Amino acid sequence: METMIIIARRRRFLFFITAFFLIISPGVLPFTSALGEEKEVQILTLEEAIRITADKNRDIQKAREYRNQVEGRYIEERAAALPQLVITAQASNARDESLKAYAGILPLQQKFRSAELGLSQALFTWGQIGAAIRAAKVGIATADDQLQIFRQAAFRDVSASFYDILLARALNAIAIQNLEQKIRHYDEAQKKYSAGVATDYDILVARVAVENARPDVIRTENLIRLSRENLRFLLGLDQEVDVKGGLEIMIASYPEYEGAVELAMKNRPELSDLRHRTEVANELIKIANAGDKPRLDLRAGYGFRDLDLGPDLHGNGGAWSAGLFVTYPIFDGLRTRGRVSQAKSNVATLKIEEAKLVDSIKLEVRDACNAVREAGEIAKALAGTVSQAERLVYMAEKGYEYGVKTKLDIDDAELNLVQAKGNLARAKRDYLVACVNLERATGTLTSSPLIVPTVPWQH
Repeated sequence: METMIIIARRRRFLFFITAFFLIISPGVLPFTSALGEEKEVQILTLEEAIRITADKNRDIQKAREYRNQVEGRYIEERAAALPQLVITAQASNARDESLKAYAGILPLQQKFRSAELGLSQALFTWGQIGAAIRAAKVGIATADDQLQIFRQAAFRDVSASFYDILLARALNAIAIQNLEQKIRHYDEAQKKYSAGVATDYDILVARVAVENARPDVIRTENLIRLSRENLRFLLGLDQEVDVKGGLEIMIASYPEYEGAVELAMKNRPELSDLRHRTEVANELIKIANAGDKPRLDLRAGYGFRDLDLGPDLHGNGGAWSAGLFVTYPIFDGLRTRGRVSQAKSNVATLKIEEAKLVDSIKLEVRDACNAVREAGEIAKALAGTVSQAERLVYMAEKGYEYGVKTKLDIDDAELNLVQAKGNLARAKRDYLVACVNLERATGTLTSSPLIVPTVPWQH
């Protein structure tokens, strides 16, 4: 029995040393890989994580590239309204033996050389060019809307991941405290056993309780690692990351649904994107409608030509041409009518999508407002539970020492304390995430630090 006690004390000593370093330096010690190499860990606040997200997040980077593509499309469409200049050069030799019958009249061999600068300019296209330029210009605004959509989604995900790490760390601290409490009970059982007031059964029960408390510590430590890795993925970084901060919250006055919906109607980038797409679709109707209408173009050229038809027939000199050309597709097999019908149907579809999106946003805002209220009420309800549960544990332990409480009373009090602490930590995390989701639902989530005007409360 003495050997078992010595072994147990050694195990407790090693555990306390490990827990000590985990508590005082989470994320501060360098990460050590299996090969023994140390990697630097970047410690971030929420504001720093949001700033990195705006620059490094993969989805945001894709949205920026999409905007570059749309700008290129605008330049392409604008080119149709500008004059087109083309330089052409030609050199050819030709010989036709069938012209021998006309020897002396037509040369058998011909040589031709030319160089010319050509100009073409659309003068009138029945509104096609203007509509294409306007559509491409509105397309840039659509790309900005898409960028804002991805930015807000990334900021929401990063904020939630940040709070998940803080929650995992709080749960880990609770699990460690619970394990330490079980170890203290085990020590107390050994002392009572040595004094002859406890049995082997009491020691075995305390030891089983210690072993049952260890998995929660391991599980929450792994949860911290997974949460940190998820944040690193969202940030688009290659190095290890960790966070600093806490789950301290201050419950604000709950948002009103009507005001939140009004904000959403003004600020949601999805609505702005649909309205801009509708503008583009209206311009596409004009472009399609001009398919069977006449257009007028100016074409001109100036250059040099050299023609050699034989020893006595050779000449060269400048050459130019200029003219107006009218093109009028009188009948195109009703192709234009079909394209116009498709374009109008696209506009109608976008309007239906906008109405559907408005309903969806209203529902999303209502859910977000309810989630904030629910999380806030739960956090308020749990505010004093932890201190009460701690007092119950203290009273149960003292009662057990004096013989007026049973081990079952202690176990119940400790279970209630662990649950109260865990529930309060989750409630705080849920309230913070609910506030972020509300900002996302109203379209007001930006790269600035997330600050919610609040009324303080203590637990």
